[in-house]
Amino acid sequence: MDFPAPLIQGRLIRRYKRFLSDIEMPDGSEIVAHCANPGSMLGLATPGSVAWLSPATNPKRKLKFSWELVESEGALVGINTGRANAVVAEALEAGSLEAFQGYGAVRREVPYGSNSRIDFLLPGDEAPDCFIEVKSVTLKRGGGLAEFPDSVTARGAKHLMELAKIAQEGQRAVMLFLVQRGDCDAVSVAEDIDPVYAAALRQALAKGVEVLCYSCNVSPEAVRLDAALPLRL
Repeated sequence: MDFPAPLIQGRLIRRYKRFLSDIEMPDGSEIVAHCANPGSMLGLATPGSVAWLSPATNPKRKLKFSWELVESEGALVGINTGRANAVVAEALEAGSLEAFQGYGAVRREVPYGSNSRIDFLLPGDEAPDCFIEVKSVTLKRGGGLAEFPDSVTARGAKHLMELAKIAQEGQRAVMLFLVQRGDCDAVSVAEDIDPVYAAALRQALAKGVEVLCYSCNVSPEAVRLDAALPLRL
């Protein structure tokens, strides 16, 4: 997933109201940038951090910049959760994910379950349909372990329950954790942050939901899917 325009480097002043951030630009001016991340961004919103912004392509948009990347512990981290689906879509359409070989069409945002939409549906001809839910992972608290979620997510637990139902109905259900950083070697669930989500993940696994994890190669030019990572519970 290439960024459509060169990113601009600045420094984070503060992140507030979840979707807003104040950024100091290279010329010393201050702007408000959109922060497309509904989570807590634990460990990634430290004032003074180097932040990378994308300019808005729509001249009528109120906020002229979006916060895309932040430098943390020497690594670039993609904090725009909306980019995760773009990265996975690119890989699916290119056929570069071995786990999904044999599927043709890639459908996005398909209604399913209880008033939900699945991120990707891969219709199967000779195989069961494949339902894929993508979660963007940014939290790293120690060693090389990435963790999800970074805040309580009732919506995430609901998605797991709906995937479990899909699996029990004989279709293929996949939870895909996309780690938008390249300095982790495994993925786990942050049970201390959201024990309900942790329990839902274990139940989903027991009912046949597959869990796949991948890291990303993150740069100011692009965010691209990289290596498969193990899940550790």
